[in-house]
Order: sequence, then C-alpha cells, then structure tokens
Amino acid sequence: MTAPLALTMGEPAGIGGEIALKAWHARATDAVPPFFAIDDPARLAALGAALGLDAPLREIGDPAETARVFPAALPVLRQALPHRPTLGRPDPANAPTVIAAIERAVTLVQGGRAGAVVTNPIQKETLYAAGFAYPGHTEFIGALAKVARPVMMLAGPALRVVPVTVHLSLAAALATLSTDAIVACGRITAAALKRDFRIARPRLAVAALNPHAGEGGAMGHEEQDIIVPAVTALTAQGIAVSGPAPADTLFHAEARKRYDAVLCMYHDQALIPLKTLDFEHGVNITLGLPFIRTSPDHGTAINIAGRGTANPASLIAALKIAGEMAARRATQPAEA
Repeated sequence: MTAPLALTMGEPAGIGGEIALKAWHARATDAVPPFFAIDDPARLAALGAALGLDAPLREIGDPAETARVFPAALPVLRQALPHRPTLGRPDPANAPTVIAAIERAVTLVQGGRAGAVVTNPIQKETLYAAGFAYPGHTEFIGALAKVARPVMMLAGPALRVVPVTVHLSLAAALATLSTDAIVACGRITAAALKRDFRIARPRLAVAALNPHAGEGGAMGHEEQDIIVPAVTALTAQGIAVSGPAPADTLFHAEARKRYDAVLCMYHDQALIPLKTLDFEHGVNITLGLPFIRTSPDHGTAINIAGRGTANPASLIAALKIAGEMAARRATQPAEA
C-alpha cells in the first residue's frame, strides 16, 4: 500500500477548502485515494458548516493515521492560521502559513510519509505581498526539491501539454526561449511519460512559435534558429519527436492521435487548448522532481468563494492521477 496523499490548504480565502471537503465526499463514487489535508481544522469546520457540507473532520498527528480515518472522516494535519480567513478576501497575514503548508507537504513526501503532494491553488499576488520570491507553485516546489528545471505538464483526458516557458510575460518568454530549454523539457517529458504514464515509446510533438511555422523564415526565424535544432537533438537522443508544427492545426482531434504530449513555446499556447477541451478535468503535474506533485488546473476562484458552487472535478482528477502515479512508482526500482 502506498502512503497517503498530502493536500495543502492553498489560499484560505479561495475555494480550496470547499473542494477539499467535496473531494472527500466523493471518495467512494469517484474512487478518490486516501488523502489528508494540511490545514486549519477550525477553518475547515467553519467552512463546512457555512456551506452545509456534512464532512466530519478528524485531526491526526501523523499521516500514517490516514488509512484508518479516511473512510469515516477527512484527516487533517493541523496547520493553524493566525487570522480567521474571510472568503473572497485574501489576507497577506495568512501567507506564511500557506507557504509553510507547502513546505511541510514536501518534507513529508521526501521522508516517505506521504505518497505525493497535491496542492490547492494559491493566490500569487497575496503571497508576493508577503515576500514570496517565486513566480508560482512549480518554481517554489522545484527549489524545495533542489531541482533546477522543474517542468510543468497540464494533462486532461484528451491532451497533455508542456509549456517550455511558463510564468513569464509573452515578451520575456520569447526572449528566453532557447534550444537547450526545449531539449531539456523534451527529455524530462519523455522520461515522465515512460515512468509515470507507462507509455513505452512516448511520441512528442513540438509546436511552432510563429504563424505557419514561420513560413520558411518569412514570418519569423525562431523555428529555423531555435526549434528545429532542438527537434534534431531530441531525435538524436532516441526520442520520437515531430515538428515544429503550426499551432493552429496541432490540437484538433485527428492531430491528437499522432502524439502523447505537445511541447509548447509559451504558457497560453499550452493552456488555451487544454482548458478549451476540458476545463473541469485538467491537472497540473510537475515533472522532473524526485517525488510526485499534482494540482488542480484552475485558480483560487476568489469571486465564487463561499457560495458553495465550486466544482471539485479538477482536484479529484489531481488526487486520482497522483494516486495512480504513486502506485506505479511503488512497483519500480528507485533508479528508474
């Protein structure tokens, strides 16, 4: 049996608590694997009462108690907030606790006491106001794991995408795009597809940056100067890779049959097709870490916090994928 999953609190003023309670409710009907919440029990209890969610809570002192507690109550590992949150109004005073919950989850998974880290969405602007020095979850968790280049994969039922540049303005993304970055993302993605998705020979597609893949240089030289050399290098390393392909013809149903994942050149080129195809079931997976980390592929939804209308489908998908990945890794030798 694999260790339970560690779910972080995310932004206390957002929908993270609500979807955590709803995910526990769905444990039987949706086959949600056992997880424990690193959260403030008082805040979850107040939230459940306010929203009419009958979700009993049980405070635990050790993740090992999760298997016993989970069938009857949501296990909660206490991470007390200094201020009671107001739904819809993020408070920078609570930011250090949000960060501490992430750090604690990583420590637990590194010590083998959790099978994976599943992170509820954070309000980046609020964390920045409290001195948070990272663009987002991916970069912060990479730093905690001492991984120089964590890779973000967004996965849904019909599509997997990997943005080579992530939390950057479009101008900065274009300025930093490089052959080396594309090759590194391709290698890490191919290895993850083999290890965590059991795809024996992963097929990668590489999206072009410019319209019509640059039209032979008439609409831009990035394909010739940056992307084609990366495709050549990945091919030389034995990875099945194609492209660069025009992004406007890369994501329709017939095209998706030809690859297992797409390397995209910037954030929105990857996330727009994924979220358009299936907004509710997308999952954010960090590749290249020595442990598993997943997250819902949506934000804190501050605008609907407290209404009881938040959809837990993406969190449930993140928990299920994390559980499946943990089970696969448990059957593999450590050096894999």
